[in-house]
Amino acid sequence: MTQTKTRQWRLARRPVGMAQEADFTLAEADLTAPREGEALVRTIYLSVDPYMRGRISEGPSYASPVPIGGVMVGGTVGQVLASRDPDIKDGDLVVGYWGWQDHAVVKARGLTKLDPKDAPISTAVGVLGMPGRTAYFGLLDVGLPRPGDTVFVSGAAGAVGATVGQIARITGCTAVGSAGGGAKIAYLKEIGFDGTLDYKAENDLRAALDRACPKGIDVYFDNVGGALTDAVLERINLGARVVICGQIAGYNERGKEQGPRNLWQLIVKRARIQGMLVSDFDHRADEANTRLRQWIREGRIKYRETVVDGLENAPKAFIGLFTGANIGKQLVRVGPDPTR
Repeated sequence: MTQTKTRQWRLARRPVGMAQEADFTLAEADLTAPREGEALVRTIYLSVDPYMRGRISEGPSYASPVPIGGVMVGGTVGQVLASRDPDIKDGDLVVGYWGWQDHAVVKARGLTKLDPKDAPISTAVGVLGMPGRTAYFGLLDVGLPRPGDTVFVSGAAGAVGATVGQIARITGCTAVGSAGGGAKIAYLKEIGFDGTLDYKAENDLRAALDRACPKGIDVYFDNVGGALTDAVLERINLGARVVICGQIAGYNERGKEQGPRNLWQLIVKRARIQGMLVSDFDHRADEANTRLRQWIREGRIKYRETVVDGLENAPKAFIGLFTGANIGKQLVRVGPDPTR
């Protein structure tokens, strides 16, 4: 074993409001040699995602928070440098969850081997990873779209939202997406959204929704929450389905965010609102990846990646998620990709 140390980002303090780079600290740690059933991996790509904001806050959630001084969590793609497991070989390209560090010793059973002939390896934490599966199951299993429905997606230029809109089109629905700024609206049009709403350019969200969704909204896939969700709930159709995937508008609130005050619309429209976690569908991951891969090959799903170079820039890339810096999937390229 030649690699004996790793750089890793640790949580220095719990953010108050918007996360700051000072909330994290870059440290060096010693690595132990892999034991039976373990492998030493080199990180190539690190995924940064909005859910991480909740993981660095205190309070009850669906997963335990990162402890102060703990290594930041995150999906990763890497290459095996040394393995002591018969199913994982030196040189294998793998996807796992070893977080914000450039090397790690991990349990081999937590790794999945990648074949770069199938797709670029970066997609294993993007359109063929957690974000893609979130879109697939969130829309198809929770949103239950029907041909002819209008599907409205908030945060539509992100990794999840962009895929949701394209799957909606595949299922015969009209896809309308909300995003902020001309570049993101252009991207939505490029990947086939039928309608768009630039929330940064609108003074009246309700009027903008009326123009974008003249037939109302049958499925609302919500990644954002806040004032947009308030406006959408007034425009849902009879029997609408509301999928709560994320609430990024409130992740950095200092106090308790005011919830929707018009939930009576769910009574009037006999609508359903349901939260979803992609981990509930882990047993069907192969199904989603198979169909997503096929749709990509057929050109029916397109994707974009925003890549920041260097582990040292991971906090900056993460914070950028909340300021609209990325289009599509946000990645940090930690080390060289041998497939490119």
